Parts: sequence; C-alpha cells; structure tokens
Amino acid sequence: MRQLSEADRDAIRIAQDPKFARWLDQITATGGCAHPVHLSGSTTTHDAATGEILHRYDTRTEPSERLLVRCRNRRATVCAPCSRLHAGDTFHLVRAGLVGGKNVPSSVRDRPRLFVTLTAPSFGPVHRAGDRCRPRRERAECEHGRAVGCGAVHDATAPLVGQPLCADCYDYPAHALWHAHAGKLWDRFVIGVRRQLASAVGLTQSRFSSHARLSFARVAEYQKRAAVHIHAVVRLDGPAGPDDEPPSWGDAERLADAVRASARRVLVRSPYSPAVGELALRWGAQIDVRPLRVDGFGPGDDAVAAYVAKYVTKGASETGAGTDHRLTTWDDIGAVHISDHVRALMRTCWRLGGLPEYEPLHLRSWAHTLGYRGHILTKSRAYSTTYAALRADRAEHVGQEAVSATTADAHWRYVGSGHSPGAALIAAGIADDLARNREAAREAVSWLQGRAD
Repeated sequence: MRQLSEADRDAIRIAQDPKFARWLDQITATGGCAHPVHLSGSTTTHDAATGEILHRYDTRTEPSERLLVRCRNRRATVCAPCSRLHAGDTFHLVRAGLVGGKNVPSSVRDRPRLFVTLTAPSFGPVHRAGDRCRPRRERAECEHGRAVGCGAVHDATAPLVGQPLCADCYDYPAHALWHAHAGKLWDRFVIGVRRQLASAVGLTQSRFSSHARLSFARVAEYQKRAAVHIHAVVRLDGPAGPDDEPPSWGDAERLADAVRASARRVLVRSPYSPAVGELALRWGAQIDVRPLRVDGFGPGDDAVAAYVAKYVTKGASETGAGTDHRLTTWDDIGAVHISDHVRALMRTCWRLGGLPEYEPLHLRSWAHTLGYRGHILTKSRAYSTTYAALRADRAEHVGQEAVSATTADAHWRYVGSGHSPGAALIAAGIADDLARNREAAREAVSWLQGRAD
C-alpha cells in the first residue's frame, strides 16, 4: 500500500476541519492562487446619512482567523491563476487603447496607430535558428582561436541558439549597461518622436502639446540572446487625449516616419568608467514599424493586444534570460540554473555594480534581470484605462464594492502568505478545475457563434 505523502496527510487534515467549506470558498474566490496573502482585520459599513451599521465583517469568524486574497503576481512561473488574470487585464488595457471601451471612445480606432518593435544592438555574433547559422566561405578564427562562423542549421529550441560564437569576444559590459539604460532610451525615443513630428509640420517642440498628444503602451521581451526587445502600440491623439481628434497633419505615415527617425537618432551615454570607458548606447538597427489599419490590412487589434498580454506574464526565468528572484551574493549566481551566457551577464552586472561610477544604476540589485530595471509593461497616462480601474470594475461586478451611499471603516494587517503542502495541493486542483471550466465555456461560445453564422 502506498504511503501517504506529507502533502496528502496535510490535505486530509484540512478537509477534516469543521470550517473546511468556508476555507474552500476562500480558495475558490482567489481562483486557486498559488501564493495567497493572509490578512487579519475587520470592515464596518455604515449608512453615509444616518451612521447606521449596515454590515460588519471580521476575520475572527474565518478559518485560522484570516482572509486569503490573491497575490496578483504576473509571472506564470510563480502563480499561474493570478498570471492568467493579469494577462486578461493586460489584454483589455491594451485593446481599449486600440478600439475603445473602458471609458475610452471607440473613435481611437480611426486614429494613427502603430505597432512598433525596437531592438537591442549587437554585442557580438550569436548562434541563430533557421537557415545555416552564420556561414562563411573561408575558415577563420577570432583572436581567441574560435571559429567566427557556423554552418549548422539550428532548431529554434536548440540550447545553442542565442549563445555567443565566442564568449571572450562578446561585449558583456555593453550588454549589461545597455539594459541599465533601456528605460532612458525609451524616454528619449518618445521625446524624439514628438520633436520629429513638430519639426515636420513647422512647430516648435514646446508647442507640440497644444496640437497633438502621443500615447503608448509598451512591453519588454527577452530574446534568445538575453537582450530586451521593446514592443509598443503608439497612437496619435488631439491635445486633450483619446476624446480629441488629432490635427489634420497627423496621419499614420507621418507618425511612422517620426518613429523611425527618432529610433535611429536617440543616443544615451553611460557614465564614464576607467574600466569600461564611456559608451554611446543606441537602439539596434532592426526597427519594425507596422500601421494598424481599420481596413483589415496589417496586424489585427485583438492579435496585438493578445501578443502584448502573452509577454507580460513571462518572467525572466521562463525565457531563460535570468531568474525571477533577486540575487544577494556572488555565490547565488553560480547556483541559478541558467546558461553560461546568462551567467556571464549576471556576473558582469555584479562586477560593474561594485564600481562607484555605476552605483546609481543599482546593477547588483538587478543582476537577476541582467541589468534591465524597467517594468515589463508601461503605458502613458492617456493611452487607456488602468489596472486599478479594471480590478475595481471586477470587484464591483462580483459585489465586493459598497454602494456610494455608504462609508466603510476598515482595519487590516498582513499576517502571512502562501500555502501549507496540503493547501497547495487543494488550491492547484481548484485552479485546474477553474481553467477547464473557462476553456469549456470558450468552446461553447465558439460553437454557438459558429451555429449562428
């Protein structure tokens, strides 16, 4: 007879608790969150006019005297249920800025809109997938005695793809410092687009905001070579934002020209270091600018929103370009399960982070993401709705928000997080059931739409 595991025994203990049904309700309400936050406290709801107590909730009546709420982690490797919810919110956030909805007018779909990809520059030749990888007619070697070409055909999933042909030739300091300045490069790029647009129509840069407004949402994606790409939706509005039509001179072609010109010209200089010098940091030569059209030509709005949502849930560890947890010592770098290329980048961040001239870049704090310290997804204020607004709408939909004629007196404190082994087992089962139910519902809707057509 198979001996029960610790998780099995713990699950049985939880199931025998008199308050198991209520605990199960809490886990289901969190969607089977893998790492819930535990709160203790109370909320008292009063009638705003009379002060009468309408409702009182206290965690002293709950299992273990605590309430479980979602961790809201975006990374699928940390919490798949919360990651799916975050991806859904991201989809609606990006889509609203493309086609309207969520308090954004539908007229934005007729605005100049682009899907832009900005890449990192080359820091040295790496192995590529697809056709023959860097074929050369003559046999040649670098100064370290390694071949400068590769005639093999690599599968896209091959571990060698993205790895340097010669690690000693690869410019690891430039790679790490480029990541550390990627956020500043983006900021300069946006300023440059405005400047290019203003210049093209004879405006001074200071007058641009009186004529038009640039809105965007962008997501960062790690490539196989562990360098960040930026994918962005860029939209041109009138000066008041989504509710305002752009000027007559504002069309997709002129916006695309400004994007390309700005991406080519943007330059950020790294702090001078005796060890590295001063680096001139730019975007890579590969710049992709695609108009989003209402006539069906080019990428679809929903496809773009889904593309961005897919990448926002991926952590560094899932892409093989780092780890989702911060490193506290040099020895931590050797313990992480990563490629030699990524490990070299982490160690470069750690070494450079110890130099006083690079202290403001906090390279050691961000060594786990290879020096990149920007948010995975950022947007301009006027692009569309916010994550907070989407969460508030969802809370109101399930009846968690008080009506406007009431006031609430709340007192809460954090008392822990996570699951015991048995609770984790049960939560994972609930998450799987909910995921299957969602898939079945989608298939049913698709079947009904097919019948209607």
